[in-house]
Amino acid sequence: MTISLILGGARSGKSAHAERLAAASAKQVAYIATAQAHDIEMAERIGVHRQRRDASWTTVEEALALGDAIRRWSSPERIVLVDCLTVWLSNLLFSEQRDYPEVGRIIPPDSFHRERQSLLDALRDAAGEVILVSNEVGLGIVPQGAISRWFVDEAGRLNQAVAAISDRAVFIAAGLPMLLKGKPC
Repeated sequence: MTISLILGGARSGKSAHAERLAAASAKQVAYIATAQAHDIEMAERIGVHRQRRDASWTTVEEALALGDAIRRWSSPERIVLVDCLTVWLSNLLFSEQRDYPEVGRIIPPDSFHRERQSLLDALRDAAGEVILVSNEVGLGIVPQGAISRWFVDEAGRLNQAVAAISDRAVFIAAGLPMLLKGKPC
């Protein structure tokens, strides 16, 4: 089955592109939403995404156990659309209460490596098509703070790992798709 990674910056049009791909398939769609509304601005973003989604799609809200959700919803007659990997990564990295000193080594939560590997394994074993949306956060300057650098580094590693096992990778800039890997959508 086909694994597609849709990358882009904030407000680049990556989610809308992924949604168009899913809608064009004429298959059932399971939309796995990773965002959590911890503030008003995020609640508004989530609302925009909900309004844009096809009413026939099944929405699954999963903030942490993404690999398990993909396994549960993946099937030959269904497309799984995950929006988005970097929000999921943020949920995962900051899921446990701990001190994140601005100096020294930052230790990820115990669940981090297990859940990351679960995601990669679920993608390799997917029974149906999967479309993943992710932010490309490594195009700007290197962040000053240790926590920000840690997140950018882990997002880059995650995007590389997912791209390596994906059949197709597309970069979105200004709403325009640029094929990085595989056949055009």
